[in-house]
Amino acid sequence: MATAHAAPRRPAVLVDLLPGSLARDAALVAGAAALVGVAAQIAVPLPGTPVPVSGQTFAVLLAGAALGWSRAGLGMIVYLVAGMAGVPWFVDGASGTTAPTLGYIIGFVVAAALVGRLAELGGDRTPARTVATMLAGTVVMYAAGVPYLMASLHVDLGQALHLGVTPFLAGDALKVLLAAGLLPAAWRLTGASRDRTA
Repeated sequence: MATAHAAPRRPAVLVDLLPGSLARDAALVAGAAALVGVAAQIAVPLPGTPVPVSGQTFAVLLAGAALGWSRAGLGMIVYLVAGMAGVPWFVDGASGTTAPTLGYIIGFVVAAALVGRLAELGGDRTPARTVATMLAGTVVMYAAGVPYLMASLHVDLGQALHLGVTPFLAGDALKVLLAAGLLPAAWRLTGASRDRTA
């Protein structure tokens, strides 16, 4: 009787190409949090708004796509909770719970998990899919950040959009396009790309 051989498991996200399991995943979760913490220090303040231009959102999107939903989501939880507890790795070395931009950081958790899940379904294999995946994550960050801005600054929706969305649209579009070039190229370089449309 012939024995059926299971097909080799294909990598769901880029880090699945690396060997290891629990220790690797713990290091990746901590690394994702640290990456966003470092990217937060690359920040340019804008006049008239408490929300700076920073590298955080790009780091969150890349972490989500590279790590998958569970590891990326956990990494952002670590970043959020540690920063609220006093680790000075929010923008400009800040920490705590009083910043009006904390809503965006809360949104990082959901955005990273969403991008990670979409990447697991093949959402980072082609430029078009990557654009859709990154846009979904960006919308989630705005959806969490804007209401928090409204509540913390006591402004209406129009003013919150003016402070926390409009100045960043062009930069976020550039980040999405950059990711759309980088991620599919990374898959092609590994030779492990597969066609998933689900």
